[in-house]
Amino acid sequence: MNYILFDGTVRNQLLPFTFTRPVADIRIGILTIREKWETYLDTTTTTLTEDYLGHKYPMVELSENVMINASFLPNQELVEIVKNLGRHQAVFFEEEVIAFFTEDVQETVHFESYEAIEFEGELLRLEYPWDIFSKNGRAIQDDFDLLTLGRQSMPLSPTNKVLFQENIFLEEGVSVEFATLNASKGPIYIGKNAEIMEGSIIRGPFSLGVGATVKMGAKIYGPTTIGPYCKAGGEINNSVLFGYSNKGHDGFLGNSVLGEWCNLGADTNTSNLKNDYGIVKIWSYEAQKFVSTGLQFCGLMMGDHSKSAINTMFNTGTVVGVNANIFGAGFPRNFIPSFSWGGPAGYKVYQPDKAIQVASEVMRRRDVELTEEDKKILGHIFEITKTERK
Repeated sequence: MNYILFDGTVRNQLLPFTFTRPVADIRIGILTIREKWETYLDTTTTTLTEDYLGHKYPMVELSENVMINASFLPNQELVEIVKNLGRHQAVFFEEEVIAFFTEDVQETVHFESYEAIEFEGELLRLEYPWDIFSKNGRAIQDDFDLLTLGRQSMPLSPTNKVLFQENIFLEEGVSVEFATLNASKGPIYIGKNAEIMEGSIIRGPFSLGVGATVKMGAKIYGPTTIGPYCKAGGEINNSVLFGYSNKGHDGFLGNSVLGEWCNLGADTNTSNLKNDYGIVKIWSYEAQKFVSTGLQFCGLMMGDHSKSAINTMFNTGTVVGVNANIFGAGFPRNFIPSFSWGGPAGYKVYQPDKAIQVASEVMRRRDVELTEEDKKILGHIFEITKTERK
């Protein structure tokens, strides 16, 4: 069967992270949503997403396809239903379609002619950016169970102080020495060739991606995900870094999400709690206004390729778009549009040619190419976000 992941109705609610990727490629837990579905289905998937992302994330359509709403995270019960969908069948959860069988992909699907299957089990779904960190603990546990089933962890060095070692799993090539690992509150998963340097203190649930590094003396509270090839240091609490991003120095990051290729300068700090202990509101691209998260703790949502300078201070519930460069004394405002250059003293436009040049140099240092398609995507984001910078 050919499986196609589509963005669904929540794509705009998940900005700024879906500016540069389909919903399917958001990381929550250990894996991206796509990686979860492909692991369960034991096959590859393609994507139905925004036109400007379609060349990088193409859709492959065959004569028979199962379309899957990527905002829903898979579990074994749901996957069995999806794998057994027949012609003109669709599975729903609380009136939202999860998946359906089709013989042709259409802009509009009329489900009146479909046999509706109501899924009544428990599900994780991403609807808002803050769901990525607030639902991360459950996602880490689910992914840990999926990835470690029937497998044996690589040995852990006796130099470490460990609690609940049965909840800790190391892939090949991992280096962990003189660290404290507490898996009593949730599992700890260390990806291939990752390193945890000496003096680090980690409390699960926690995931460290392939090739990622935890710097010396870091303090990390779960549920936290440090994605592939990231660098993490200082104090981190209940946060998700997608991949290739750096929070490598002292400073606090809490209840936050960083996209790919972000960098927080030394002693960057995020507030995750208002001083009146109230519910946090953050900027919604969909609503074009600040909306309630329903959460007391919410820090920073930062899109791909954005950066902060040394000693930057972020207010509670700050949203930063794609390719922003933030610096200066004082607190920047709590919505910073894409391609902004500046800080509390004011902003100017970060011109796309310069921003793309910097992004290319940053990626080249990690032996990754910023392709022509990537450049076109960033250029398109610059154009569609012009009104935000006025």
